[in-house]
Amino acid sequence: MITDRQVRKLRMELGKGESLSSAALRSGMSENTARRYRVGDLAGQRKKSPRQYRTRPDPFSAIWPEIEGMLEQAPGLEAVTIFEALKGRPEVSFSDGQLRTLQRKIRRWRALNGPEREVFFAQEHRPGEYAQSDFTSMNELEICLGGERFDHLFYHLVLPYSNWETGGICFSESFEALIGGFQAAVWEMGKVPKLHRTDNLSAATHELGEGGRVFNDRYLGALAHYRMEADCNTPGRGHENGDVEQAHHRFKRAVQQALLLRGSREFATRAQYETFLRVILAGRNRGRAGKLREELDRMHDLPLSRLDDFRRERVRVSRFSTLRAADNVYSVASRLIGEWVDLRLYAERIEVYYAGSRVAEMERLRGRGRAAIDYRHLIWSLIRKPGAFARYRYREAMFPSLVFRHAFDALEEEHGGRADLEYVRILHLAASTGESAVESVLAVLLESGELKGFAQVQGAIRPARLEPPVCQIDPPDLRVYDLLTAAGGAL
Repeated sequence: MITDRQVRKLRMELGKGESLSSAALRSGMSENTARRYRVGDLAGQRKKSPRQYRTRPDPFSAIWPEIEGMLEQAPGLEAVTIFEALKGRPEVSFSDGQLRTLQRKIRRWRALNGPEREVFFAQEHRPGEYAQSDFTSMNELEICLGGERFDHLFYHLVLPYSNWETGGICFSESFEALIGGFQAAVWEMGKVPKLHRTDNLSAATHELGEGGRVFNDRYLGALAHYRMEADCNTPGRGHENGDVEQAHHRFKRAVQQALLLRGSREFATRAQYETFLRVILAGRNRGRAGKLREELDRMHDLPLSRLDDFRRERVRVSRFSTLRAADNVYSVASRLIGEWVDLRLYAERIEVYYAGSRVAEMERLRGRGRAAIDYRHLIWSLIRKPGAFARYRYREAMFPSLVFRHAFDALEEEHGGRADLEYVRILHLAASTGESAVESVLAVLLESGELKGFAQVQGAIRPARLEPPVCQIDPPDLRVYDLLTAAGGAL
């Protein structure tokens, strides 16, 4: 059988000026065969002609009208569903290998007789007109910080005309994360486009009954500060925000490749990981500088100042020494019980203000229905009411580390029901002297199996005071004073 490679070799030899017999010999064919192939199609092309007949009987011909009726009645039916339904009938017999045959038949039927499909219309992007932004999960990359998995999102902003992109790490699709990421992006650009397009984020929109979703006042107010118009895609049609969606995929693929090249997904700190992402973004934007300049020339200037990237709330501290913010519970100092405090909710932290002074700051919890309880806020009351420890709703928060948890378990084995009092006293000692010092003592005692109770830990933290040495002082000799006064009188 003559191959395309032999024919190409033949023509190459003929092109060098070789005779037909010599070229045929070098190509591995007879001179008569070479005469047929020295011009015209290649060998494989001569044989490739569409086949207009079946090589085997159609196993679905007898029941095809029924299948066609099923497809007309429910166009969304998949071939697998129809095939499994047919296999359950006793009068027909199909093998699993015939599923592919049915899939091809249904595909051809849909192309020739099926319903019209949705057409997507390519859009013309104009420079400087708008930006698209969205959040994407980075968890699939399995990043680790300090040996622990680092689950997070990435706020991503893209200019569709130039494909210039930027973004940053965040942990929720909150209003604060949206506005914080957006402001960081436009101030990095140095200019502002006309439109900002998102999908139907709850941070930017809210439900309006049967009328769909509309932009909320907070979001519209933020865009008004930058003289921008709000735009969003139709609910359920993510392709309308397709530039940033595609950018998600390509950016994460670039990060994945950079991680493979780096040889590790472990980073010492968050700052190191953020630098790693910034380098990738800079590399991807390097070839977009020309088109970016076109966009910037058509954008308008930034406002004189940035907006506050936090949300304000005013709440009252409960009698449990806690407050509720963004559907989560946080503890504060008990002296604030009953007082109204002002909150500043940032994307990743919460600041608490009372009478104009900041009195607390804590990391903002992710999600809803969670609690952040600091035992130092409660221990001064708990030491007076240790019986409340056993059934305290947030009791697990009263174990600052695994060492304290193991210490309580050891005290339970030693003292039974009295373990609560012993542990609360130890916790009070940690709050009043230093958690790290108490933890170190507990670790040593647990390792040796000698932990018995509070007094033992207190003794290690505050050893018994030694009696100071007694100094013997001889009484003064007053005769010296008499001599001095007598000499003074003579003068």
